Amino acid sequence: MSDKILQITNPVLSISNLSIAYGKKDKLAVKDVSADVKRNNITAIMGPSGCGKSTLLRAINRMHELYPNIHTEGEIKLNGETIYEMSTSKLRRKIGMVFQRPNPFPTMSIYENVIAGYDLNGSKLKKNEKDEIVETSLHDVGLFEEVKDSLNKKGNFLSGGQQQRLCIARALAFKPEVILMDEPTSALDPLSTAKIEDLLVELKVHYSIILVTHNMSQAARISDNAMFMYLGELVEYDKTKTMFTNPKDPRTEGYLTGKFG
Repeated sequence: MSDKILQITNPVLSISNLSIAYGKKDKLAVKDVSADVKRNNITAIMGPSGCGKSTLLRAINRMHELYPNIHTEGEIKLNGETIYEMSTSKLRRKIGMVFQRPNPFPTMSIYENVIAGYDLNGSKLKKNEKDEIVETSLHDVGLFEEVKDSLNKKGNFLSGGQQQRLCIARALAFKPEVILMDEPTSALDPLSTAKIEDLLVELKVHYSIILVTHNMSQAARISDNAMFMYLGELVEYDKTKTMFTNPKDPRTEGYLTGKFG
């Protein structure tokens, strides 16, 4: 790896020579990316629109395979195990995902939303086991006290910030190793954004978080390490503080100082 790519000991994730194309194999959305991800950290992926950051994020739990005509080369390992050798259902229990807009399942109650992954996978849990998972997951996102008397109401009656915390609780219900977040606060007001940011800092004690964000100040506030992507390439990857104060690549400096992006 180059001196612009952070070296990590005992990573939770290892990405090696990853290239991804939509349709034509020569039109790469992600170009030969190699990077390791540190455990119990928040790793931000930054870059202008269309630079490949969301494609890279989705590849980590193979969500990108839902698109037609996807071509993937390279390797991703979770704790040393190749993700392509796991079933997608097993992989997505280990690597959860939270999307840009809060998306509680509209026909389900708050309770059913949290436990939805187990029900969709056909897991047979006793009522008391479900109750414990729901309560623990909602506690973990600071939502239980706010909704404990409304667990049978639909999730979409909640505010936007509460809905996004519900979606994070749904991801946490499986106790994943890694949580992927694709612009999780871009649809929220500043107060709700601050609550989610504080929550992520608390959650990294138990989870490894990878966060795609357009918001450079957010990356500076809460991430430990940061990747900068441009035109599908991983240009630079470093400790966030180092990247923001002393970027090694002129393209990184140009993005961080607002010259493009």
